[in-house]
Amino acid sequence: MNSDLIILIVQVIAALGVVVSVIYLGVQIHQQNEITKAQFGHSLTQRQYERYFATAKDGEFANFLSKDWSSDELTDAENWRSTMFIIMCLVDIFDVYEKVKKGFVDKKHLDIRMNALKFGTMKTDKARSAWDFWKTTRDQDFIDWFESEIYGEGQLDADELLEQTKGGSFKASIR
Repeated sequence: MNSDLIILIVQVIAALGVVVSVIYLGVQIHQQNEITKAQFGHSLTQRQYERYFATAKDGEFANFLSKDWSSDELTDAENWRSTMFIIMCLVDIFDVYEKVKKGFVDKKHLDIRMNALKFGTMKTDKARSAWDFWKTTRDQDFIDWFESEIYGEGQLDADELLEQTKGGSFKASIR
């Protein structure tokens, strides 16, 4: 056998090996990205479930959350506590928005949080003041999106939503 032919066969085999290796590496990277995305989604869901559970088991906290935060009858401690809760919600939205924007998690993680805020939390003067302070840390695209969602046209109609859920079907309506 000619040595040139042997060298050519070895080069073809090596080239095929490289192609197979690159394909395998691509599959592994894709799988790792999917695993990472699932882990981010799970951690966001877990974080939210922990808040729900804490509220369900802590009657005093549930009572606090049910207060009218725009009332002048709140104590200084309750005012501070409600402001910190609002800030926690905003920081959570900032985090989830960035993860959605980068494709790390599905938009549903952001939607459920925004829907909760649209029902009233962000309508108080206290929340508006917290937002006005914190929005200086955000880019204009986020500010425009957030303000449109919370204060603009994309508002959930709570009465209409309640009416829809009574019939067993849940379709969030936008005013």
